[in-house]
Amino acid sequence: MKKLLLLVFILAAIVFASTVFAEEKGSYVSYKKCGGCHISQRDSWLDTSHAKAMDSLKPKAKTNEKKKAKLDPNKDYTNDKDCIGCHTTGYGEKGGYKADMPEKKAKFLQGVSCEMCHGAGSLFRKKHKEAGANFKKTKEATPRKELADAGQVFDYEEACAGCHLNYKGSPWKGAKEPYTPFTPSVDAKYKFDFEKAVKETGKGKAKAIHEHFKLRDVFKGEPMPKIRAEIQKTAKEPKAGEEKEEE
Repeated sequence: MKKLLLLVFILAAIVFASTVFAEEKGSYVSYKKCGGCHISQRDSWLDTSHAKAMDSLKPKAKTNEKKKAKLDPNKDYTNDKDCIGCHTTGYGEKGGYKADMPEKKAKFLQGVSCEMCHGAGSLFRKKHKEAGANFKKTKEATPRKELADAGQVFDYEEACAGCHLNYKGSPWKGAKEPYTPFTPSVDAKYKFDFEKAVKETGKGKAKAIHEHFKLRDVFKGEPMPKIRAEIQKTAKEPKAGEEKEEE
């Protein structure tokens, strides 16, 4: 009897630990949920190359680029595990994209969306809602550290490097296999400059991330993305009739 109780206790402890770990790691919720509040960012992002990232993996797409990288331009790479990690959201993670998931759900996780830069949404969505409601009521900002502690990512440069600088011989210390075949040696356009990419977003055909919109300063303090203040100086107003987006 004692052995049975001990076994039950051990199993319960394992289940509890697994649940806690999964919650800490977070689950991807898709741009459908993020875009419910961040409407201007969502609509702007939908017109970017990141939103259409899966299209470049299809046969006969980006033919010249694939030839330069010694890839078969006629091959379908949309199910290639070495490719889709950088062309979808949360691949291989809880709630993230899966190659065999129903299209109805997959369409909201295809492409490089919100959570690839900001982190898995389940970790901080509640904090955003609470802070937004508090701001409307009191006009008091919530410490940004609470978001960071919850799991929101603020090191956007590192997040971008995970794909754009993940090649053999990269100056980025986090580079590891599977490496991207699209390197500066293949074409100079793959030399990634974070600040330039962020500052020039929305300009011309090279648009990759959503345009920047005025924020309401619902949050305050560190960690503050180093480029945020400069970007906010020229950020656009949200669409007419729409409240300024929460950070």
